Amino acid sequence: MKKRSYEKRKQLYGYGFIALWLIGTFIFFIIPIVKSLIYSLSDVNIGNKSMVTSFSGMKNYYNALFSDRKYSSVLWKTLKETLWKTPLIIIFSLFIAVILNNKFKGRTFFRAVFFLPVIIATGPVYSIISGDMADTGNIHAEQFSTLFSNNLVGELLQFLGIYGITEKMNDYIILITDNIFSIVWSSGIQIIIFLAALQNIPTSAREAAEIEGAGAWDFFWKITFPYVSPFILANFIFTVIDAFSNPSNAVMKRIFEIRSDLNFGLAAAMAWIYFAIVFIIISLVSLISRKMIYYENEEV
Repeated sequence: MKKRSYEKRKQLYGYGFIALWLIGTFIFFIIPIVKSLIYSLSDVNIGNKSMVTSFSGMKNYYNALFSDRKYSSVLWKTLKETLWKTPLIIIFSLFIAVILNNKFKGRTFFRAVFFLPVIIATGPVYSIISGDMADTGNIHAEQFSTLFSNNLVGELLQFLGIYGITEKMNDYIILITDNIFSIVWSSGIQIIIFLAALQNIPTSAREAAEIEGAGAWDFFWKITFPYVSPFILANFIFTVIDAFSNPSNAVMKRIFEIRSDLNFGLAAAMAWIYFAIVFIIISLVSLISRKMIYYENEEV
C-alpha cells in the first residue's frame, strides 16, 4: 500500500478538523435557507406529517411589499434608523477605543465597563434600562428609564446660551440623545475590534511621527486612521448585520408576527426581502470604501 505524503496527511487532518462544522453548517444553515426560499415562493399549509407547499411565484413578495402596509412602514423606519445610528456607533467606538488605548489609572476597569453590555446583553435587562418596560407598571423600571429619555442636551444648550437652532435640528438632537444608551450598548464589540487595530500600529510609526514633530491631530489622521480603516469597514458590516438581525427591531417583530399566524410563505418572503436589502447596502458600502482603505502590505 502506497504511503500518503506528509502534505496529503495534513490536508486530511484539516478536513477531519472541520468535518463537524461542515455537517452542522449543511444541516442547520444550508437546508433551512433553501427551505425558506422555497416557502417564500409557495403557498405553505400544515399537512399531517409535513409542510405542504404549492408554487405561487412572486405572490408572497408582492403581498409583502404592496399589500402589507405595516411591513413596508416598519422596513422604511428600520432602514432610516440604521442609516443614522450606524455611523454614530462607529465614530463613538473609535473615539472610546483611542482613549482606552492610552495608559491611565483604571484603564482595565473602564475597558470592562464598555464590554459589559456584551456579557449581559439580554432582552429583559436592556428593556428595563432602555425604558421598554416603563409601561408595564414597574415603578423602578420607569424611574430608571427616565434617566435616558430627558432632553438633557437641549437644556444644556439653553444653559450655555445657544438658541435659534431650527426645529429640525432640535429634533435630530433629541433623537440622538434619546438613543445615547442604545448607541453605547451596541458598541462593545466594535470597541474591542478597534482596540486590537490600535495595538497593532508599529512602534516605528509612532517614533517616526514624534521625530517629525507631528501633533496628536496629525498622528490620528496620518497614522491611526489609515491603520484602522480596514476595521472601520469590518465594524460597519458587523453593526449593520447586528442591527438588522436584532429580534427587537420592528421588521423582525413583524416577521415573527406573520410566522405566528402560520403564514410561513409570507414571513419567508419578508425575510428574504430584508436579507436582499441588507446585502445590497453592505455590498455598495464595501465597493465605495474599497479605495479609502489602507493595507500595510499594499504596494504604493
